[in-house]
Amino acid sequence: MGYLNRASKAIQVANRIYSLGPSHHHHCYRLGLPYFGSNEHGFCSNSRNSNRKDDSNAIDLSQYPTDKIRNFSIIAHVDHGKSTLADRLLELTGTIKRGHGAQYLDKLQVERERGITVKAQTATMFYDYKSNETTKSYLLNLVDTPGHVDFSYEVSRSLAACQGALLVVDAAQGVQAQTVANFYLAFESNLSIIPIINKIDQPTADPDRVKSQLKSMFDLDPNDVLLTSAKTGQGLEHVIPAVIERIPPPPGKCDSNLRMFLLDSYYDEYKGVICHVAIVDGSLRKGEKITSAATGQSYDVLDVGIMHPELRSTGFLLTGQVGYMVSGMRSTKEARVGDTLFHNKTIVEPLPGFKPAKHMVFSGLYPADGSDFEALNNAIERLTCNDASVSVARESSTALGLGFRCGFLGLLHMDVFHQRLEQEYGTHIISTVPTVPYIFEYSDGSKVEVQNPGAFTANPKIRVVASWEPTVLATIIIPSEYVGAVITLCSERRGEQLEYSFIDSQRAFMKYRLPLREIVVDFYNELKSITSGYASFDYEDSEYVASDVVKLDILFNGQPVDAMASIVHNLKAQRVGRELVDKLKKFIDRQMFEITIQAAIGSKVIARETISAMRKNVLAKCYGGDVTRKKKLLEKQKEGKKRMKRVGSVDIPQEAFHAILKVG
Repeated sequence: MGYLNRASKAIQVANRIYSLGPSHHHHCYRLGLPYFGSNEHGFCSNSRNSNRKDDSNAIDLSQYPTDKIRNFSIIAHVDHGKSTLADRLLELTGTIKRGHGAQYLDKLQVERERGITVKAQTATMFYDYKSNETTKSYLLNLVDTPGHVDFSYEVSRSLAACQGALLVVDAAQGVQAQTVANFYLAFESNLSIIPIINKIDQPTADPDRVKSQLKSMFDLDPNDVLLTSAKTGQGLEHVIPAVIERIPPPPGKCDSNLRMFLLDSYYDEYKGVICHVAIVDGSLRKGEKITSAATGQSYDVLDVGIMHPELRSTGFLLTGQVGYMVSGMRSTKEARVGDTLFHNKTIVEPLPGFKPAKHMVFSGLYPADGSDFEALNNAIERLTCNDASVSVARESSTALGLGFRCGFLGLLHMDVFHQRLEQEYGTHIISTVPTVPYIFEYSDGSKVEVQNPGAFTANPKIRVVASWEPTVLATIIIPSEYVGAVITLCSERRGEQLEYSFIDSQRAFMKYRLPLREIVVDFYNELKSITSGYASFDYEDSEYVASDVVKLDILFNGQPVDAMASIVHNLKAQRVGRELVDKLKKFIDRQMFEITIQAAIGSKVIARETISAMRKNVLAKCYGGDVTRKKKLLEKQKEGKKRMKRVGSVDIPQEAFHAILKVG
């Protein structure tokens, strides 16, 4: 009854405030009281995702035809100021309050820590632009794309929803490897590119040198370059006018059937799957039915709106506009990046460029403590709700027990997934050696793709006659004094030099074709080491090439450990096998029986180490006496050791698996 009395008094106070007129209604929100005015839910809410009816009416998207819309992205190398610039643009347009928080569009902890964008985000801004004594209001959609080549497909799909891009370059560091990769992605998407030299407030800034680099590398006119400091705000007043003047409006057709791009998605425990979408043709309204071109599944549109800066329901999206949609999808696996969505019972041509996720790096994941399998299972299930691009299948290892075989888009994607598992879900994992997909051809003409070396077994009836491995096109930018060391490193990794030139008098540009297998573990770390940290590196997937590769097994007391199997080039097998057994010997504890560690190709052992058994002194109680008695005791001990070796299991510590990750 006490609760009802308090609620009744609260309603009475709210009604008295309401009777005083609209100017006093904000007191309801300040006091946290129920308000029965224009709020469609009947209650006040402090949630930043809530949408009051009067707020949604304040934005009339029908006032923004395509000629008043600009869709653009920001592309840059890591740490060149992309996220800070996005924050300043959101502040300049009043989308967020000044000082609201750094890296506003980077929602994940791993994005903030590593300075990269993993999940695409969108933000809608409104800006009044004065030109020729007239002021027009524009709708600006910022599509924040992932910033690494592992997500190049996702980047290309995000850029497909844009008509322009801001190419941000650090005024001190100049053009870097990802600058080159991002420029060509935008260039191939036919985007209008606005070059911005950022961080001009730095003591080491040299804008003129960077302008020369942009001219020589990309043929960008130095007069078109904007000079800014996102940190201090210098020059930012020219950015949005340049977006409006230099980037064309979206070319969609308002009177055509609906076609919309699916940019990305994430899972919300209350709303389900929330999709970021871009309307290419037609319009989308709440209550309509839509169909996926990729899956054929149909859905009801439960909610639709814009990100301003968070979910803001508008009830509809029109041609050229970018926003979100809630449709009752139960998993992000149903939301295919790049998919075309359209109205039920209409026939449309799907938008070009869609393709399923292509996994290029594979790794086994096991709980560090075998009893934590269910905890790892739950963590992976929850994480893949927001990352449908990871393929997951259960597998069992003789050494590690139950685990998972995971496929990733690339190296960074794998590292980020591991980091999120440990940071967000507190799991401790053992990761097996990353592998890449190989193709083998047999003497009977059949071909098979091998992603897991442990599961690749020789067939005595047919033999392997050819094999192929995936390669990448690597871009490396370094100070000119390190050219010799980098050429040596790339040669050791079986690289083929494709291009070598100088950006200016201080830095060199190199392009190599490298086997993907050669860069999956420690190539980047070694590159940074030999160049004192000054190298920048990026790569893109290339073709499969013929290669002489073999399966390398690791055996403990004659028993192969499937989790340690790998596929290596035949010329490197001897060296890799020797390094592996040497490292493993350091991490395996001595036991009561002898342990042999072998590296083998098929039945041929190419390297071996032996860990001697711990030995009890069985002669301790023999003071003098006949020597034959001592020999008998030693022989008995020797026979016991042999029996233990046959039935004893070798405990392989987690450190041993970490050690083999560092062997090329």
